[in-house]
Amino acid sequence: MNMWGVHNDSLTTELVDDGFISIGWDELGDLGAISGGREGIKHALQVQEPDAKPRSIAGQAGVLVRFRDEMQVGDVVVAPFKPTSTINLGIIASEYYYDATAGTHRSRRRVDWKKTDLPRTVFSQSALYEIGSVLTVFRVRKHVNEFLAALNDDATSVDDLSRKVDEVSVQDEGEDSSVDEPRASRIVRQTRDFVLDALHKKLSHQEFEEFTAEVLRVLGYQARVTQYSQDGGVDVIAHRDPLGVEPPQIKVQCKHHTGTISAPEVQQLAGTLGQSELGLFVTLGSYSKDARMIERQRPGLRLLSGEDVVSLVLDHYSELPESLRSLMPLTRVLVVADSADS
Repeated sequence: MNMWGVHNDSLTTELVDDGFISIGWDELGDLGAISGGREGIKHALQVQEPDAKPRSIAGQAGVLVRFRDEMQVGDVVVAPFKPTSTINLGIIASEYYYDATAGTHRSRRRVDWKKTDLPRTVFSQSALYEIGSVLTVFRVRKHVNEFLAALNDDATSVDDLSRKVDEVSVQDEGEDSSVDEPRASRIVRQTRDFVLDALHKKLSHQEFEEFTAEVLRVLGYQARVTQYSQDGGVDVIAHRDPLGVEPPQIKVQCKHHTGTISAPEVQQLAGTLGQSELGLFVTLGSYSKDARMIERQRPGLRLLSGEDVVSLVLDHYSELPESLRSLMPLTRVLVVADSADS
């Protein structure tokens, strides 16, 4: 059994909904029809990209050969899901096939997804760094046991699963030479994971409410944390009016965890909103499809995920108070672009 990392930034929910993984290179047609193994695929790529450098052709061929030939039924897939910055784990359930009816990414394999929407905070930073490879398809080697622990554990909560994964000893089994290349996208992802982890582990729920109010102030709002009451979970009140007497008022609910927020939780906040009031739900995790549906159907309701919160932190980092910046110390640097030649 091998473990494979697969990146797909072109397709979204259909990967899980329809149970498959896929890659691009549609201009090559059915990879199964290309004979000659790796050299045959390299030749096909050279025909399509006559100006490409040999190193680029070799790298692309490696990805295609892994996906078409080296993956086997029963192998494990670790698939970071960019739209929600979560991780999906599954088992390869078919040989390579070509879906000529698909609009894009026609080279595919069936996958039986076992765990979906896992928060990145479940895994160690080194494991996240490994699956941040710049390659589309790559072998996961160093943190196999960590991902297997998450795949096979029956924990019902994110916190329980995180504890189980933490207990697994990470075995260094070697890695592809490309795994540790410090390219821009991997460093950006590592930084975002660092910020999310700091907000999750270094703040209590009450401190997360204070943090949310502080971010709103940086954005130009007046904001105050509410006292506990039977208010439907409203944790922060914000408004543009300095006195807070003019509409609209923004009611904010905060959930300091990295799991998935369900529709009933979002509906609880929506139920507190008056005709001229706005609602903002802030979490370090993600939202279910039903929760997102409420947002689409309810004007004046906005759901901020963990990725949205991290983006706000990075965009306004210098404006945050030192007490918050000290929890997640960052510095600005220039890094190698993903498009740079190796």
